[in-house]
Amino acid sequence: MRRRFAALLTVLALATPALAAGRLPSLVLAGPPASVSTPLIHMIDSGALKDLADKVEFRVWKDPDQLRVLALGGQADFVAMPSNVAANLYNRGVKLRLLNISTWGVLWMVSRDGQAKTLADFRGKEIAMPFRADMPDIVFSLIAARQGLDARKDFRLRYVASPLDAMQLLVTRRVDHALLAEPAVSMALRKTKSFPISVIAPELHRSVDLQQEWGRLYQREARIPQAGIVAIGRSTVDRDLQAKIMAAYEKSLAWCQKNAMACGEMVARRIDLLSPEAVADSLAVSQMRHVPIAAARAELQFFLERLHGESPALVGGKLPDDAFYGP
Repeated sequence: MRRRFAALLTVLALATPALAAGRLPSLVLAGPPASVSTPLIHMIDSGALKDLADKVEFRVWKDPDQLRVLALGGQADFVAMPSNVAANLYNRGVKLRLLNISTWGVLWMVSRDGQAKTLADFRGKEIAMPFRADMPDIVFSLIAARQGLDARKDFRLRYVASPLDAMQLLVTRRVDHALLAEPAVSMALRKTKSFPISVIAPELHRSVDLQQEWGRLYQREARIPQAGIVAIGRSTVDRDLQAKIMAAYEKSLAWCQKNAMACGEMVARRIDLLSPEAVADSLAVSQMRHVPIAAARAELQFFLERLHGESPALVGGKLPDDAFYGP
């Protein structure tokens, strides 16, 4: 019996060498064309994950619908996504584990009006707004309401599919104001030669910093737990794999922040809508910091409570339970 069992183990080892060696046949990372994805791309291109899987790939999701298809269809193992979407999917029964929050500040109003300093200065004006009923629309609504403004009544919001679409409207002068997320902000400034700031007559201005407004209005730190990395499906039970991915993410984020232009070149090769210079610019201004979910819990809970108060549907009908934040 022992010989037959040993022979069976030998056959299995030969049939599945990747698994026997502790490697996966494939590993899929996914994220938007935004700052949160920058370390993921470096992790792949630098070979940081070569010991984890035979094949590693990065997939771009461009809007919340594509993101939900990725998550519900199990088409990726680790996905960069907005924190409210993670809570929403979790509350709807999707098997996932939020591992960190890494995006804390990438939202700005960008405007042709150099005098506009607060959201109230945009009252009655048309604003290009990405991702209806998702980040950043919901952050805009919360901050507006906190200072007595109604996002739907006091502004003319023109909804578009993504921050890059809003950027294109700005660049082509079809709108004068937009709420953008980095690196779309830096792309808009670069495309209109409004960067660097010292230029004599910029077409566009980096206007209201939504993170600063959040801190001022809620009397908190000027940062918002906007997005992080989520393990999906089979990856939710592999804690060792999760730890290795998070360690690689933290290391890649630090590398990108120290080598902004080289990182920008990597990202631009993967996402053709972005330029290396704009990605490098965005790394200099974005609040990007790897914070494990346990350490980010208090700030994330506060944020999700505000969203739930605005509309329970934003977080899947209820606040996520303790299991959402891990053991």
